[in-house]
Amino acid sequence: MRDTVAAIWRQESAHIVAHVARLVRDLDRAEELAQDALLAALETWPRDGLPDKPAAWLMTTAKHRALDHLRRVAMQARQEEALTQDLQTLQADVEPDFAPELIRSLDQAADAAHIDDDLLRLLFIACHPVLPPASRVALTLRLLGGLSTAEIARACLQPEATVAQRIVRAKRTLADSGLPFELPQGAARREALGSVLAVVYLMFNEGHAASTGEDWLRPALCEEALRLARVLAGLSPLEPEVQGLLALLEIQSSRLAARGDAQGRPVLLMAQDRRRWDALLIRRGLAALARAQTLAQADPAGPGPYQLQAAIAACHARAATAEATDWPAIVAAYDALVARFPSPVVSLNRAVAVSMMSAEQGGGPAVALTLLQPLREQPALRDYPWLASVEGDVLARLGRGREAREAFERAARLSGNAQDQALLRARAAELPAD
Repeated sequence: MRDTVAAIWRQESAHIVAHVARLVRDLDRAEELAQDALLAALETWPRDGLPDKPAAWLMTTAKHRALDHLRRVAMQARQEEALTQDLQTLQADVEPDFAPELIRSLDQAADAAHIDDDLLRLLFIACHPVLPPASRVALTLRLLGGLSTAEIARACLQPEATVAQRIVRAKRTLADSGLPFELPQGAARREALGSVLAVVYLMFNEGHAASTGEDWLRPALCEEALRLARVLAGLSPLEPEVQGLLALLEIQSSRLAARGDAQGRPVLLMAQDRRRWDALLIRRGLAALARAQTLAQADPAGPGPYQLQAAIAACHARAATAEATDWPAIVAAYDALVARFPSPVVSLNRAVAVSMMSAEQGGGPAVALTLLQPLREQPALRDYPWLASVEGDVLARLGRGREAREAFERAARLSGNAQDQALLRARAAELPAD
């Protein structure tokens, strides 16, 4: 029964915390009240059996805990009009007589729209730009992922105490900032949406290619980011960049099983067994990309960065073999990214794509090498291991073995991931030293 409770809690906790937070206007208190509902389930369900509607049971229990809390607060500060309004709103939501048969017969249909708004509101709060990026990730994993502090610490490869402090400070910062527990609207919402998408994207990228540690992948982070992207896409179905991010993560997730061998060692994209790619995730990703592209037609600004990255991922997904990859189409997508959303990393990725084109198509390793030279002067790439790694690959394909070996060894020194280091050193060892 404990496993059943845990599974239901993992699925429903974000909705419960989000709904209670709207009522009590306090993230810490909302988490405590939601946890009270979980403890009540752990005590009651093994004795009385699983309710007909477990999610409704948990939500109603949390609401009653919130009602009790607001009653106490109202008794201490009756003059506070806002608290009185919250109390009246909550009393309209639940009956004062609390009985198991009421819980089992609870109809949540009337609350559905509120729950969706509450969940979206919580996501925007957890990802608010007033918080540092690392704190946004930790708070999002805690509030919307339902992860414990220990689980977040393991996922982020950080000491548990560090993660706990980040979460506490993030909540304190939000409380001290006086931010309203309201969903931003209009231009403010569009502006804030960028921070939300960036957190989900960052979370997935760290799981897809871990920057430090012994493991090359952290599937739990990828799964959590994909789940949040799906939630966000369901709550914001008309936002093209939300659909674009979902498309990107669905397609990237389709390759996770093929990114490592039986020993957990990295397998690079061009060497992957494409039969291990998840066809369902690819179909879901391509469908989300089609929705994003349709929505973007009405946007005078054109496709955003996640849509363009999803289009690149789709080129790989559609290729039955590595040799069938449409590299000119990928370079064209990178051209659009460089033009509208320039960054040194985008330019580096474009150079990789150019290196894979044939000379007849205007590409190849020699052309790519000229594109890499100015990137060495970019401060953001000075200690970036993948610049050195790309240089090593391009130089090796040009037959410049000694220089390629040095580049791979430099990349290994710069990388913080043990699996990446082993791969890069192995590639260096295959090349002549002089």
